[in-house]
Amino acid sequence: MNVQMKSSNGITLVPLDSSMLSERKIFMEGEINDGMAMEFIQKLIYLAGKDPKEPIQILINSPGGQINSGMLIYDAMQSCETPLKLYCLGKAYSMAAIIFASGGKGSRYMFPSSELMVHEPLLGNSVSGNSTSIKMVSESLLETRDKINKILAKHTGKPEKEVEEAVQSGRFFQAQEAIGFGLADHVAGFADIALGA
Repeated sequence: MNVQMKSSNGITLVPLDSSMLSERKIFMEGEINDGMAMEFIQKLIYLAGKDPKEPIQILINSPGGQINSGMLIYDAMQSCETPLKLYCLGKAYSMAAIIFASGGKGSRYMFPSSELMVHEPLLGNSVSGNSTSIKMVSESLLETRDKINKILAKHTGKPEKEVEEAVQSGRFFQAQEAIGFGLADHVAGFADIALGA
């Protein structure tokens, strides 16, 4: 979809995504994978370099995806000094929920009917091989689980044991429940996003 933008040269048609980027909005939608992570980081670098003090809005509607790709996004956001405001539109499941929850305190907004979901890391494909390789996969999975639990404990303020119990059961959180658990801060309306509140 294209939108009209006025300039000194008259009216120009530009892609809506470019228009949103000029308003310092980055959309994170669909499955989290290497391609999406790199595109997200490119946009983050561009906006942070253009104005390091002006907040960037990150709008999330994602079922989650690859852990390594999600951790790439997480690391970039944690080391970005530009203020970030995160909005959950619809859903942020799995790795997307971790990314959303990692926003700074006071900067995590959810639509009233939005939903978060956290769970333990899953095996992407069936495991095959000898007992040694299966043991290594299992140990790696446990290390990843512990890392994710520590990240969630850090950003929610909850004890790791409480986080572990929530993650083990694959827990869903409505907006108010997410706020109570420390995964989110505010319930937002459309105007908050449109006006950058």
